[in-house]
Amino acid sequence: MHTIPTSRAERQLARRRQARRSVALSATSTIVVLGAVAAGIVLSPGWRTVRSTFFSWHYFRAVLSSLPAGFWLDARMFIVVEVVVLALGLTIALVRTLRAPLLFPLRLVSAVFVDVLRGVPLLILLYLIGFGVPALDFSFLPTDETVLGGAALALCYSAYVSEVFRAGIESVHPSQPAAALSLGLTRTQALRHVVLPQAVRRVVPPLLNDFISLTKDVALVSVLGPQEIARIAQINSDLNFNFTPYVAAAAFYLLLTLPLIRVVDHMRGRALTRQNAVVML
Repeated sequence: MHTIPTSRAERQLARRRQARRSVALSATSTIVVLGAVAAGIVLSPGWRTVRSTFFSWHYFRAVLSSLPAGFWLDARMFIVVEVVVLALGLTIALVRTLRAPLLFPLRLVSAVFVDVLRGVPLLILLYLIGFGVPALDFSFLPTDETVLGGAALALCYSAYVSEVFRAGIESVHPSQPAAALSLGLTRTQALRHVVLPQAVRRVVPPLLNDFISLTKDVALVSVLGPQEIARIAQINSDLNFNFTPYVAAAAFYLLLTLPLIRVVDHMRGRALTRQNAVVML
């Protein structure tokens, strides 16, 4: 028969014991499941072929020295495109939330931009911009494939990010800007100092999710020709008739995406904790 803990120390001890049991059960079940999956893969009839084709240590070492340069190109593109996406997405979201009749043409253009860019697949957009812009033959337009690919990524993701920002802005209760106006702030000041700080804080997790997708979609720029990490892996794979270079490239992407994923999970946990605290109050 279990006794009910009465003192605070006994309750804390009981919670620690329950936490240890939960961790032990989670670890055991995880080991069992992963072990069963690993055994199923290793004992499969084609495992020897898969191991030599996808997990060859010889080809992994051979391609390892050439991947960092391509990965650095991907990282630079990601950073530049992310900054452009944040600025352009926020601008589009602000334009779409303004209700002045004089700004209707801007709202219309912004709505069409978002609808079209979200409706066209990114790969097709890369082809249209990567090959269509140079075909215009204007001297002031860029012709570098990396720049054009980055522009396509920025345009596509700006459409998605603008909707995230707009959702955050519209989630702020109307009483907030109304209270700011009653205190003597102008509409611009209320938007800048009251609405935007709350909106941005609320949409940080979904924004980070979009940027995690962006880190992977940078690889699509390879269809235009830049020697980034996916293109280097493809070249080495075609030369050796082995897919291990793709596995090596995937490992580099994981080095970039896994920390971002952990940051997103941490921020979601903090937001949920704050929300539960407010509800309890």
